[in-house]
Formats: sequence, C-alpha cells, structure tokens
Amino acid sequence: MKVIIDEFIENLKQRQASPNTLASYERDLIQFNDYFESQNKKIFDLTKDDMNEYVNHLIAEGKSNSTISRSAASIKSLYRYLVNKKIAEENIAIDVKVPKVSRKEPMILTDSEIEKLLEQPDTSDLKGQRDKTMLEVLYATGIRVTELVSLRIEDVNFTNGFIRVKKKNVERHIPLGNRSIKCLKEYIDKVRPLLIRTEDEKTLFINTNGQKMTRQGYWKILKQYKEQAKIDKDITPHTIRHSFAVHMLENGAELKTVQELLGHTDVASTMMYTQIANMSLKDDYMKSHPRANM
Repeated sequence: MKVIIDEFIENLKQRQASPNTLASYERDLIQFNDYFESQNKKIFDLTKDDMNEYVNHLIAEGKSNSTISRSAASIKSLYRYLVNKKIAEENIAIDVKVPKVSRKEPMILTDSEIEKLLEQPDTSDLKGQRDKTMLEVLYATGIRVTELVSLRIEDVNFTNGFIRVKKKNVERHIPLGNRSIKCLKEYIDKVRPLLIRTEDEKTLFINTNGQKMTRQGYWKILKQYKEQAKIDKDITPHTIRHSFAVHMLENGAELKTVQELLGHTDVASTMMYTQIANMSLKDDYMKSHPRANM
C-alpha cells in the first residue's frame, strides 16, 4: 500500500504541490493506511462505512477539528487518484461528515506595532541589514513566507518598481514602495555579495552560511524581533500578510486590488479582511466622534 501512496505523492510533486502540502498528505495517508493495515484491510477495499469509522477514530484520539478535516481532504484526494487509475471503485471520502472547523480571526498588528517590528534589526551589521530588508519587503507586498524565501535576483524589477512572485504556473507582479526599494538596492549592492559563497547562487535572500534562507529560519528571526519589540501577540510571517491586507483596505484600497496582490483565486478569501477593516474603522469612530457615545 505504501507504494501506492508513494506514487500518489510523486503525482502531486509533478503537479508542483508545495513541500508542506506533500509532507502533510504523506503523513495523513500513512496514518490512514497504518490504521487499516492493523485490521488486515487494504485501501482499495474500504467502504464509506470504513471512512466514517476512521473519522470517529480520529475524534476519539483527540485530534483537532482542523487536523481531522485536513486528513479527510488528503484521503479524498488520494481516492480521486485511485478511481481515475481504476484501482478503487469509489471515492469513499466524498460526503464524509467531519467536525466543523471554527475559523479563527487572523491576528493583526497595529500600525505602531508594525513600526516597532521594522525598527528592531540592527542595520550596523550584514545580518541586520538583510533582516530589515526582508521585513520591509514582507510588509510592503503581503507575500507568503514561502514566496519571500523563494525570490531570486531576477524577480526584482527596479526599473518598474515591482517584484515577480511565482506560484506553480501563475505569476503576479507586486509593486514595491520607496522604502522597500531603497532597502533592496542597498541589500543587493552591499550586503548580499558578502553573504553568498558562490556566484552561482541566485536566491535573493541568503542565510549566514551563504545558502538560501529557509521558512523555518525566517520564522526564528521574526520571533526574535517580536520579543525584542515586546509585542504581546503571537506573530508569524502570515501575521504580516494579514496586517498588510487590513491596512491596505483601511487606507482605501479596493477589495479586488488586495485580492490580486495576495494571489487569492477566490474573492471570498479576501472578504474576511474587509470585515476586520470595517470593525477597526468603527472602533476609531466610537473613540473619536464626540457624539458617538452620548
């Protein structure tokens, strides 16, 4: 059975699924297979009743609703592949009932918290200059951390003032503000040449070992600056992305513009930021208007 799972994961890899997606799918499917192997059942012989039994098993194990939902989605995707290959007769995960995932409101930083965070890197050394540039670009563009660390030198267009972000076969061009352009120019001209070990390295952001910065490495850097800034919020790179979207809407950007900048295929994904921005405006009104609380 593990051979079938390996083939499925390889198929996803060829379709350019992200490393995180591949790891999640593989983990979910191995656990699924192990559960039924312990009962001497084969994946392609399972029924919808078996699938419901597995969901109940995950609930009994105390798995979170989001974990159960993700696992069911992984299994559904596997069975779609198996049915197409005529290895299984039906997709047993279609219409399976899973616990509802309550959507958390995203963490948003205020303007002053963003400013505090951006002030933390010590720009008197190479690492600090690099970190300052990465923070400025992240907040200026709202890109994902995987997109940030995947940027290459040729993705920066100083002439027209934008960066090019590629996800699978889709490209989007995101404008850069003056401050982020200035930081990028100084980083590329004065810092990056001293960090790289070989001219063959084309990745834009380099770690202190002269290699491509990783997602995990950047998470640690951000956590360090969050603590330095004494910001009492759980900040991740995605927090900066959320804050970018809300701040854009609060300052008059069109929803469609923010959707395109974020790379959302469905405008519904961007709509949640409108609600947060509207609540923020209401709060400001209630605090500021002299007759708001009379």
